[in-house]
Amino acid sequence: MQRLSGRTAIVTGGGGGIGGAACRRLAREGAAVGVLDLDPEAAAAVAAGIEAEGGRALALRCDITRREEVDAAVAAVESGLGPVDVLVNNAGWDIFKPFTKTEPAEWDKLIAVNLVGALHMHHAVLPGMAARKSGRIVNIASDAARAGSSGEAVYAACKGGLVAFSKTIAREHARHGITVNVVCPGPTDTALFASYKEGAGNPEKLVEAFTRAIPLGRIGQPEDLPGAILFFASDDAAYVTGQVLSVSGGLTMNG
Repeated sequence: MQRLSGRTAIVTGGGGGIGGAACRRLAREGAAVGVLDLDPEAAAAVAAGIEAEGGRALALRCDITRREEVDAAVAAVESGLGPVDVLVNNAGWDIFKPFTKTEPAEWDKLIAVNLVGALHMHHAVLPGMAARKSGRIVNIASDAARAGSSGEAVYAACKGGLVAFSKTIAREHARHGITVNVVCPGPTDTALFASYKEGAGNPEKLVEAFTRAIPLGRIGQPEDLPGAILFFASDDAAYVTGQVLSVSGGLTMNG
C-alpha cells in the first residue's frame, strides 16, 4: 500500500539533491508533489521524472524569501494538485567562512533563506491544515544545529532556530492534528557539501576526515534522507511530533 496515496506534498528546494530524492520518494508513495525551487529547470526535471513514472507533479519557480512568491506557489499547487497535506521545508543555502570573516549582508541572506523562508512556508500552509484538522510538516535542519560546525556559524544558528521553531509549532498545532518534526542531515554529497569542501581549502583531506569520523564509514548520499522524511510525512508517525532525527551515519548521536 502506498503510504501517501491521495495526498498532496510540497517540497522546497525540490530540484536539488536531497529535495529531488524526497520528491521522487513521496511520489512513489502516492503523493502528488509540488516541486518548488529557485532553479525552474531543476524543478522541471524532477517533476518530469515523476510524471514519467506515472506520478503527478507540478514544478514551480519559487524564491522562498519573497512572501508573495510563496503565496502564489502554494495557491498554484492547491489549484493544480489539491490542498497541501505535507510540507517539506528543504531549501537551504550556506557559505563557509569563519564567523569573523563574514559580512552582515551574508548574514541577511543566510537568515532569509534558511529561517525566514521556512517561516513563510509555514505561515502559508498552516491555516489550511488547521482548518482541515490534519497536516504533516517535515523541516530539514542540519546536525550543525545540534553539534555546531566550524565555518557555518550563522547557518548553524538558523538551523538551530528552525529546530526550536518546529518544536513550538508542534505544540501550538497539536490540537489541530498537525505534526511537525525535524530531520537533521549530517555530511551529505550534495552541491552544498561540494561548496563546503571547496571552502575548506583541502577537499580531499576533509572528506577523508569525515569518512574516518562517521561510524558507518561513508559520506551520506541524498537517497539516505527520504526514508526519514517519508516516515514523518506518513501516518506511521501519527503519534510523533516535535522530534529531531539525525541522519548522519552515526557522526552525531544525540539523545
